[in-house]
Formats: sequence, C-alpha cells, structure tokens
Amino acid sequence: MNIALWLRRMAQVRGASPALFHGVEQIADYAAFDRRAGQMARWLGDAGVRPGDRVALWFKNHPDYLILLYGIWYAGAVAVPINAKLHPREAAWIIDNSGAAVTVTSAEMVPALTGIGTQGRIVAQNDATLAAASELDPVVAPVTRAPDDLAWLFYTSGTTGRPKGVMITHQMLSVMALSYLADVDAVAPEHAAIYAAPMSHGAGLYAVQHVLMGARHVVPASGGFEAGEIFDLAAHFGLAHLFAAPTMVKRLTVHARTTGCSGTGLRSVVYAGGPMYLADIIEAVETFGPIFLQVYGQGECPMSITALSRADVADRSHPRWRARLGSVGRAQSLCEVRIGGPDGAPLPAGEIGEIMVRGPNVMPGYWQNESATAKTIRDGWLMTGDVGHMDEDGYLTLQDRSRDVIISGGSNIYPREVEEVLLLHEDVSEASVVGRPDPEWGEDVVAFIVPREGSTPEPEALGAHCLEHIARFKRPKAYVILTELPKNNYGKVLKTDLRKMLERTASG
Repeated sequence: MNIALWLRRMAQVRGASPALFHGVEQIADYAAFDRRAGQMARWLGDAGVRPGDRVALWFKNHPDYLILLYGIWYAGAVAVPINAKLHPREAAWIIDNSGAAVTVTSAEMVPALTGIGTQGRIVAQNDATLAAASELDPVVAPVTRAPDDLAWLFYTSGTTGRPKGVMITHQMLSVMALSYLADVDAVAPEHAAIYAAPMSHGAGLYAVQHVLMGARHVVPASGGFEAGEIFDLAAHFGLAHLFAAPTMVKRLTVHARTTGCSGTGLRSVVYAGGPMYLADIIEAVETFGPIFLQVYGQGECPMSITALSRADVADRSHPRWRARLGSVGRAQSLCEVRIGGPDGAPLPAGEIGEIMVRGPNVMPGYWQNESATAKTIRDGWLMTGDVGHMDEDGYLTLQDRSRDVIISGGSNIYPREVEEVLLLHEDVSEASVVGRPDPEWGEDVVAFIVPREGSTPEPEALGAHCLEHIARFKRPKAYVILTELPKNNYGKVLKTDLRKMLERTASG
C-alpha cells in the first residue's frame, strides 16, 4: 500500500479540516493538502520522475516539505530527505549516492550544488517552475506501491564515516505509525504536531500518523527550534505534540524555569534520538507535569523498537521507578526485542549484551551496500550496535553504543553510567565520557564537562562526588572543561571529536 493513500482518504472524509500551518497562519486544509500533493506528483511526472526514482529534499522545515513529501509518494517515487544543516558537499554526496533524479533545495543552495556538479535536476524551493505546479491537474490517485517498495531513503548521521542509506519501505512507515498509536500516544484531529526538529529525521517520520488521524501540522515560522516560539505556538493551538531530542527537552526546561513559562498547550513531548539523563527528565517532569513519553528506534528500525509510556515517565510510586525512568521502555507491539551475546544467542534478564530487533519494522538493508547490510542483518535480526540489558518485566535499558564501551583493566565501563553521576553534581550542565589509551590498564576514563553558568567545578570535587556514587575504577582519571560539547546536526554528542581532542593533546 502506498502510504500517501492515508492523505487521500483523510481529504475525502475531512477535507475542510485544517491541515498545514506556517506559524499561526493556515496554509491548507486537508482537501488543499491532498490536491497540492497530487499536483506535485504531476509536476514530478512531467519532469521525468518515474515510480522508484529518488527525489531529494534539502531545505529548512516548511509546510512545502510535507506537500513535496506526499507528492513524491503520490508519484510512487522515493523521498531522500537531507538535513538542512549539512555542508553542500555532504548533501551532494547523499544526492549522488542515492541517484536522485530531482533535488529541491533552498534558493541559496542551488549555486553551491550546481558548482559541485551534483547529478540530476536542481530546483529551488520557491522556483517559478515549481510554483507552476499549482496550475496543473493533480494526479487522480497515488501510484500503486507494494509493501516492500521503498518510500524513504534515510541517511544515517555519519559520525564514524560516510553515512549509509537506510531503505525504509511503505510497510515500515505503516508499522511505525500503527505502533505509535498502539504503544506511544493517541492522535486526534484537534491535536497539533509542531515540527521543530529536522523534518528530514524523526519529526518528519512522525507526520505519517498525524496525517492518518487528521491532525494539524504546524511548522514554526523560524523553521527550527526556539524554545520561546514553541511555547507561544503550543499556547495558541493547544493540545500540541512535539517530537524533541533530549537536548531540546533540556532547553525547554531551562527556558521555562528562567522565564516562569508553564508550557500551557503542550499535550505531549516525545523524546528520542540520544541519551536522556535521569536528572534532566526528572527536572522536566517537575516543571511541566506528565506530558513526556520516550521512544527508542534507529533509522534501520524507525521510531518503533521500544516505548516508555507517559505513566512510566511520570511515576514516582513504583519501587523501581528510577530504573524504569532510566530505561527506554518495553518492546512496541509489532516487533521482537532481545539481548544477545557475542554469538547472538539470547541472554537472561539482567545480562548485558547487544540489542537485537526483528519484525516488519526492520529495514531490508542499506542502499547499494551489501557488505554493511550483511554485518547488520543476521538471520533476520537487526544488530543495533547498542549495548543494554532487559529486566524481568521487559524494560530495556541502554548502556552505550558498543564502540563507546571503555575496557579498563579487563572491566567494562559504560560511559552513560558515569555521565549520569556527573550530571547529579550541581556545577555540571553537560557531561560526556570517553576512553583514553593507557599503557597499564588498556584504557582509562576521561570526562568532558560543560559547567553550569557561573560555576567552575574542581576536579577534586568531581572525583569525590563520583566516589560517592560509583566504583573507584569507573571514576574519571581526568576532566576537560569545555564551553560546549561537539554535536552533530541531530544534537548527538560527537565522541569521535572528543577522542580526537585527546589524541591532539597527547601528540602535542
């Protein structure tokens, strides 16, 4: 089934319902949204795009993003959303690797892509030829697609080399959306989804279930995340949903506590995409109340591995509430999740191993990369590369990426555990821990610290603080104070950059 059918059906039954907003201005109801998507599909067909062809999107969040996304699916083509913050050469690599026939980008990026010699047709988002699509007759219905036909090529963030193109099918998007409704949160026409995180990532994926249920889609006028703007939009629309990275949740909390904002209108905030530290989510719930939910997924299994419910995030009565709050929840309905040993065999409850996933939400493979696919999909199981453990009640706790585990004196040290402890210190705003080569122990622990404003944490005090909470061998042997941690475009800390800092210090 073509996922665009959900838009078509909503337009048939709720055509007059408000659909697309730019800031507080309504751009289209569902009938107009559907018509414009059909016109865009017509334009793509006239431009030579055929079912299965790839179409790249490289511009900031805008209502046009959803119109183009559904127009691509209407035409039976494959969307290649690219983070707007990438360098032109990074974007060009993705465009060429995907073999995109057409790329729609912001006007200022056209010369850069043209100069690099990017393949395919490059069109500005506000180009007159694209605007002319509004004069075309829309296609009658979405092109028929099979469940395993591609809908989205999702390029990984590439923190350890060239990004890989995850092949996301129409079935995977359907499973993700239905799992959300079953395991994460309800969606209704009166709800408003605010797109503050990149629509090339989780925020854009979550458009699917909000279209299915006929909700309102609100793109901030800024095209991105600004805490004050989010609060204003939530208050205006009410019953607002926000998909947010953990760093965004922290910024919302800081803004609210600084300004006295209550977060009126925010109905649900789904956080994902990186580690949410206990101290941060406890403070967020204390500030805003029970509006938070967590999902765990990967591009390879989009947004649908586990979920931590609103009740679990807010609960303070269960004897193990801290452990549950530090988890990523329980398996979503349509997949299997297990902890595997080095050979992939299942491990008992409480044992630490690699997180494995199987189900219709798992990718068929990486785009034109059989070797990477073979390493990641084994006997039908997705080897996530994440390390964790599952308790007897099915709650999954992430430890770290397997490559980030520090082995010191033969013992495994999980950076997240140390980071959680450091963040309990009143002078620490952010913390990230990596391993450093050590001739005696193999590796030792180094902590990079961003202090709270006006504070200067002393290594001795941090060391004493760690000894109060964790074993001595896990305590950092060195502390590096930074004004900010290096992060990628999705807000994930680049531990590869932190390791390079240590290498330069050692060699210099």
